[in-house]
Amino acid sequence: MKGKLVRIGNSRGVRLAKPLIEEAGLTDDVEIRVQGGALIITSVESPRAGWAESVTKYGPSKLLDEPSATVFDESEWTW
Repeated sequence: MKGKLVRIGNSRGVRLAKPLIEEAGLTDDVEIRVQGGALIITSVESPRAGWAESVTKYGPSKLLDEPSATVFDESEWTW
């Protein structure tokens, strides 16, 4: 697909056809980088993507470490 750069103020933009956006799976937030002389546009991934699946994989008993006493617990804290 060929296109043209369009002027947007002092910047330039590229119009992308809806089918192209859908096929690439792009959302409103994208990440743009230059690689080998080409612009690469990808969807921004959520930093916590997949966490829910990981929790169900390990179960609640594997998520927390066993409590351990510290020097503060033994000498400075009044129970």
